[in-house]
Amino acid sequence: MALDGIVTRAIVHELQGIRGGRINKIHQPNDHDMVLNMRAQGGSIKLLLSANPTFPRVHFTEQSFLNPTEAPMFCMLLRKHCEGGIIENITQVGMERIIHMDVRQRDELGDISFKRIIIELMGRHSNIILLDPETGVILDGIHHVTPSISSYRVIMPGFQYTEPPEQNKLNPLETEEASFASSYQTAIEAGEAPKRWIVNTFTGLSPLIAEEILNRVSNKASDDDHRQLWSTFSHMMDDVRNHRFQPVSGLNAQEKAIFSVVPLTLIQGERKEYATISKCMEDFFGEKAERDTVKQKVSDLLRFLQNERSKNVKKLDYLHQDLAEAEDADQFRIYGELLFASLHEVKKGDKEVTLTNFYDEEQSQVAIPLDPLLGPSDNAQRYFKKYNKYKNSLAVIDEQLEKTHEEIKYMDNLLQQLAHASMNDIEEIREELVQQGYLRDRVKKGKKKKKNDRPTLHVYMSSEGIELLVGKNNLQNEYVTNRLAGPNDTWLHTKDIPGSHVVIRAEQFGDATLEEAAQLAAYFSQAKQSSSVPVDATLIRYVRKPSGAKPGFVIYDHQRTLFITPDEELVKSLPNRFKNS
Repeated sequence: MALDGIVTRAIVHELQGIRGGRINKIHQPNDHDMVLNMRAQGGSIKLLLSANPTFPRVHFTEQSFLNPTEAPMFCMLLRKHCEGGIIENITQVGMERIIHMDVRQRDELGDISFKRIIIELMGRHSNIILLDPETGVILDGIHHVTPSISSYRVIMPGFQYTEPPEQNKLNPLETEEASFASSYQTAIEAGEAPKRWIVNTFTGLSPLIAEEILNRVSNKASDDDHRQLWSTFSHMMDDVRNHRFQPVSGLNAQEKAIFSVVPLTLIQGERKEYATISKCMEDFFGEKAERDTVKQKVSDLLRFLQNERSKNVKKLDYLHQDLAEAEDADQFRIYGELLFASLHEVKKGDKEVTLTNFYDEEQSQVAIPLDPLLGPSDNAQRYFKKYNKYKNSLAVIDEQLEKTHEEIKYMDNLLQQLAHASMNDIEEIREELVQQGYLRDRVKKGKKKKKNDRPTLHVYMSSEGIELLVGKNNLQNEYVTNRLAGPNDTWLHTKDIPGSHVVIRAEQFGDATLEEAAQLAAYFSQAKQSSSVPVDATLIRYVRKPSGAKPGFVIYDHQRTLFITPDEELVKSLPNRFKNS
């Protein structure tokens, strides 16, 4: 993985700036992440500690997190032992992906106590652990590891902390040329590939760094592989040892996103350089991690909505078949009248009769299918019943067609909202489906929901300092458009494309604010990847919800249309926050 011992060393070096800082507040927005709000470096700083199994990381963040109404147990424990505490020390264990953060705090009796937060950034084994450094006893971990899961180390309250198994590798920062050359020669004689040798021999070096070292060597003309390899390795380790980091990200030859804190010659084409490793990791991991977490939570919803959409698409096909048959209803009336006029020519048991169609100007012959079990009169009555049935069904079919088209549009809208949903948005979408009768309420009996619970708002700030409200699901759209916005606020939405409602909370604003609001409407829509997306803008007074319409559906007039090409960088640059109304 990209987050190796070298990146961890860069993180720890950057975190030295918060030594002596005070932890003001601790939050746990989801099952894997902790956010420490602290006072350090003369201002307020947020530090993210993530034990996400796919995207573990530690870095300063400017991202807004929505916190649950009830803090999880691990969060409550950290608050008890670390809130108000001073960060005494931050260290890395060798060149491993393990960070120790020591916190000094006064307990309930006023005595000074020390606690240690251990962050293990080890893929699916990642964890955040709180322990007493004097005794080595674990107070708790964000992820529990029971004896049934691992017999080597248990992460549970009351157990002694055991470090992850040692890999018995060389520390690359302490390796000298002689031992390097000896190990390399042994590997070559054993037929081991150089990349594999680097990864297996030195602690903290990822396959990416091994590949980078070899790529730098291959770019140099030399007959002495060992000396060139040592020279490149030594130069890189010297930069790492002396904290000369240059965070960078980009795409490799396979168009896979990569990043590191050392310059990467593996990057093909455009590269991004960052002032700090935190900015690099926020840019590289931020949205990926959130989308990954959301994806795990929405799989059942996604499957349900896709099934509902498929059922309605099939229903549409059946309705069109019924419509085609119903439009032939007049033919059944003619069959019935021709049979009644020619009863003497029909006998019970006939499967078909050919009669003269006196309704046709050319008096053509028409073959009429018969039920051989029915008599002539009953066959005629059968066609009249068909005629009346299909004639009456035309109005019903038209109504059903309209409802089915609305259902498909509604499902498309919800699927689009899931693509941009945060964790809280998902619960609001689920709540909406419960309210609409699509899903059963999962709240246990005896537990009451809060009344008048208002949805979460996504608030962006335009470059002119004006609030832009974005509804990312139907509950939010309804609240923003129908309840919160004033009649002279401006409302925006993609034209005939599922997307978010956007409201400019001001009567007077410049072109820059309008452009940024239109960007939000286009970006948070189904046309996010398109160009020249039509976005309608009108005043709230001209927006209304038809009686009986689905949540989030409105009609409007007096609009003007802007054509916008979504700009992800612009959207991400706008200051934003969550607001629990």
